[in-house]
Amino acid sequence: MAAVALTVVAVGLAAGCSGDKSPAPTTTVTGGVPTADKTAPPSPAGPTVWPLTGVETDKVADRPALAVKIENSTDARPQYGLEQADTVWEEVVEGGITRFLAVFQSKTPSRIEPIRSVRPMDPSIVAPLHGVFAFSGGQTPFVNAAKKVSQVLTMDGGSPGFNRDPNRAAPHNVFADTKDFFGQANSSRTTPPPQQFRFARSLAQSTAVTSGKTAKKATIHMSPAYVPGWTYDASKKVYLRDERGVASKSAEGVRLSGANVVVLRVKVVNTSYKDPAGNPVPDTVLKGSGSATVLSGGKAVTGKWSKSSTGAVLRVTTGGKDILLAPGETWVELVPTGTGSVALS
Repeated sequence: MAAVALTVVAVGLAAGCSGDKSPAPTTTVTGGVPTADKTAPPSPAGPTVWPLTGVETDKVADRPALAVKIENSTDARPQYGLEQADTVWEEVVEGGITRFLAVFQSKTPSRIEPIRSVRPMDPSIVAPLHGVFAFSGGQTPFVNAAKKVSQVLTMDGGSPGFNRDPNRAAPHNVFADTKDFFGQANSSRTTPPPQQFRFARSLAQSTAVTSGKTAKKATIHMSPAYVPGWTYDASKKVYLRDERGVASKSAEGVRLSGANVVVLRVKVVNTSYKDPAGNPVPDTVLKGSGSATVLSGGKAVTGKWSKSSTGAVLRVTTGGKDILLAPGETWVELVPTGTGSVALS
């Protein structure tokens, strides 16, 4: 007689009496020989969260990460859109000026401005996102490097969505609606993006709060001319940004802030390329490792950052374990090891 295969669900009397709600084990009978199903019951599902902020949501939008290069010279302020970014990276560019690389996914601001050009360190930031990278233009080697690791949208390359603000002087007047950029994402983009930093379930469970020391204020010397400050607002549970003591606000009047400030000490080296004014274009080395400080909830924890390759996700750890950030927006300060400094109080 041909063997008959069937599945028998065994319901244990003791389990039924105890109220154990775990799935009952199954036994497969094939040809009269019972074989136990060794698959462990699934773990309880955690909450659904936005991948780049760790904030709970009913549903994560089916769109990739969008990285946009935003200017931070005095002529560029106040900027549009920074207050809605999931992550903002601040890096030193030529002449000691800093520039932002803002990453959007959970929110879609209708205006981001001013959009500026790519820099050599940007591929290491955008590559792990597997998303879309928008900027106005840039020197050919830097543009080509970005194209190797991301879908690139550029004004100089003729991508749609870029506009000029008649109320601002060029080149500080390029703006766009993020929906125009998200709409151009091709099918090879990861949606949603992979998680970058690791997040705790709550502020109280973040590593800085559970293991760190009091840090209500951080003064960060990116360069002699650029000294951003961060002051903890206990009522809002965020760090408020300033530029040399002057409150940083968006063009909509919203104070720039972050639930987390991640400070990475990095090596900055000059490339062989120069800007139109003759200043060497620096590159931030985001491979290898270095020291790190993470501020969340009015406290700071120290550790190290590591990144094995351009495409690898950057890890921030202490004692060999990932530092868990508080749910919310994160600002990353790429502070030069040779000329920069960080003071906590």
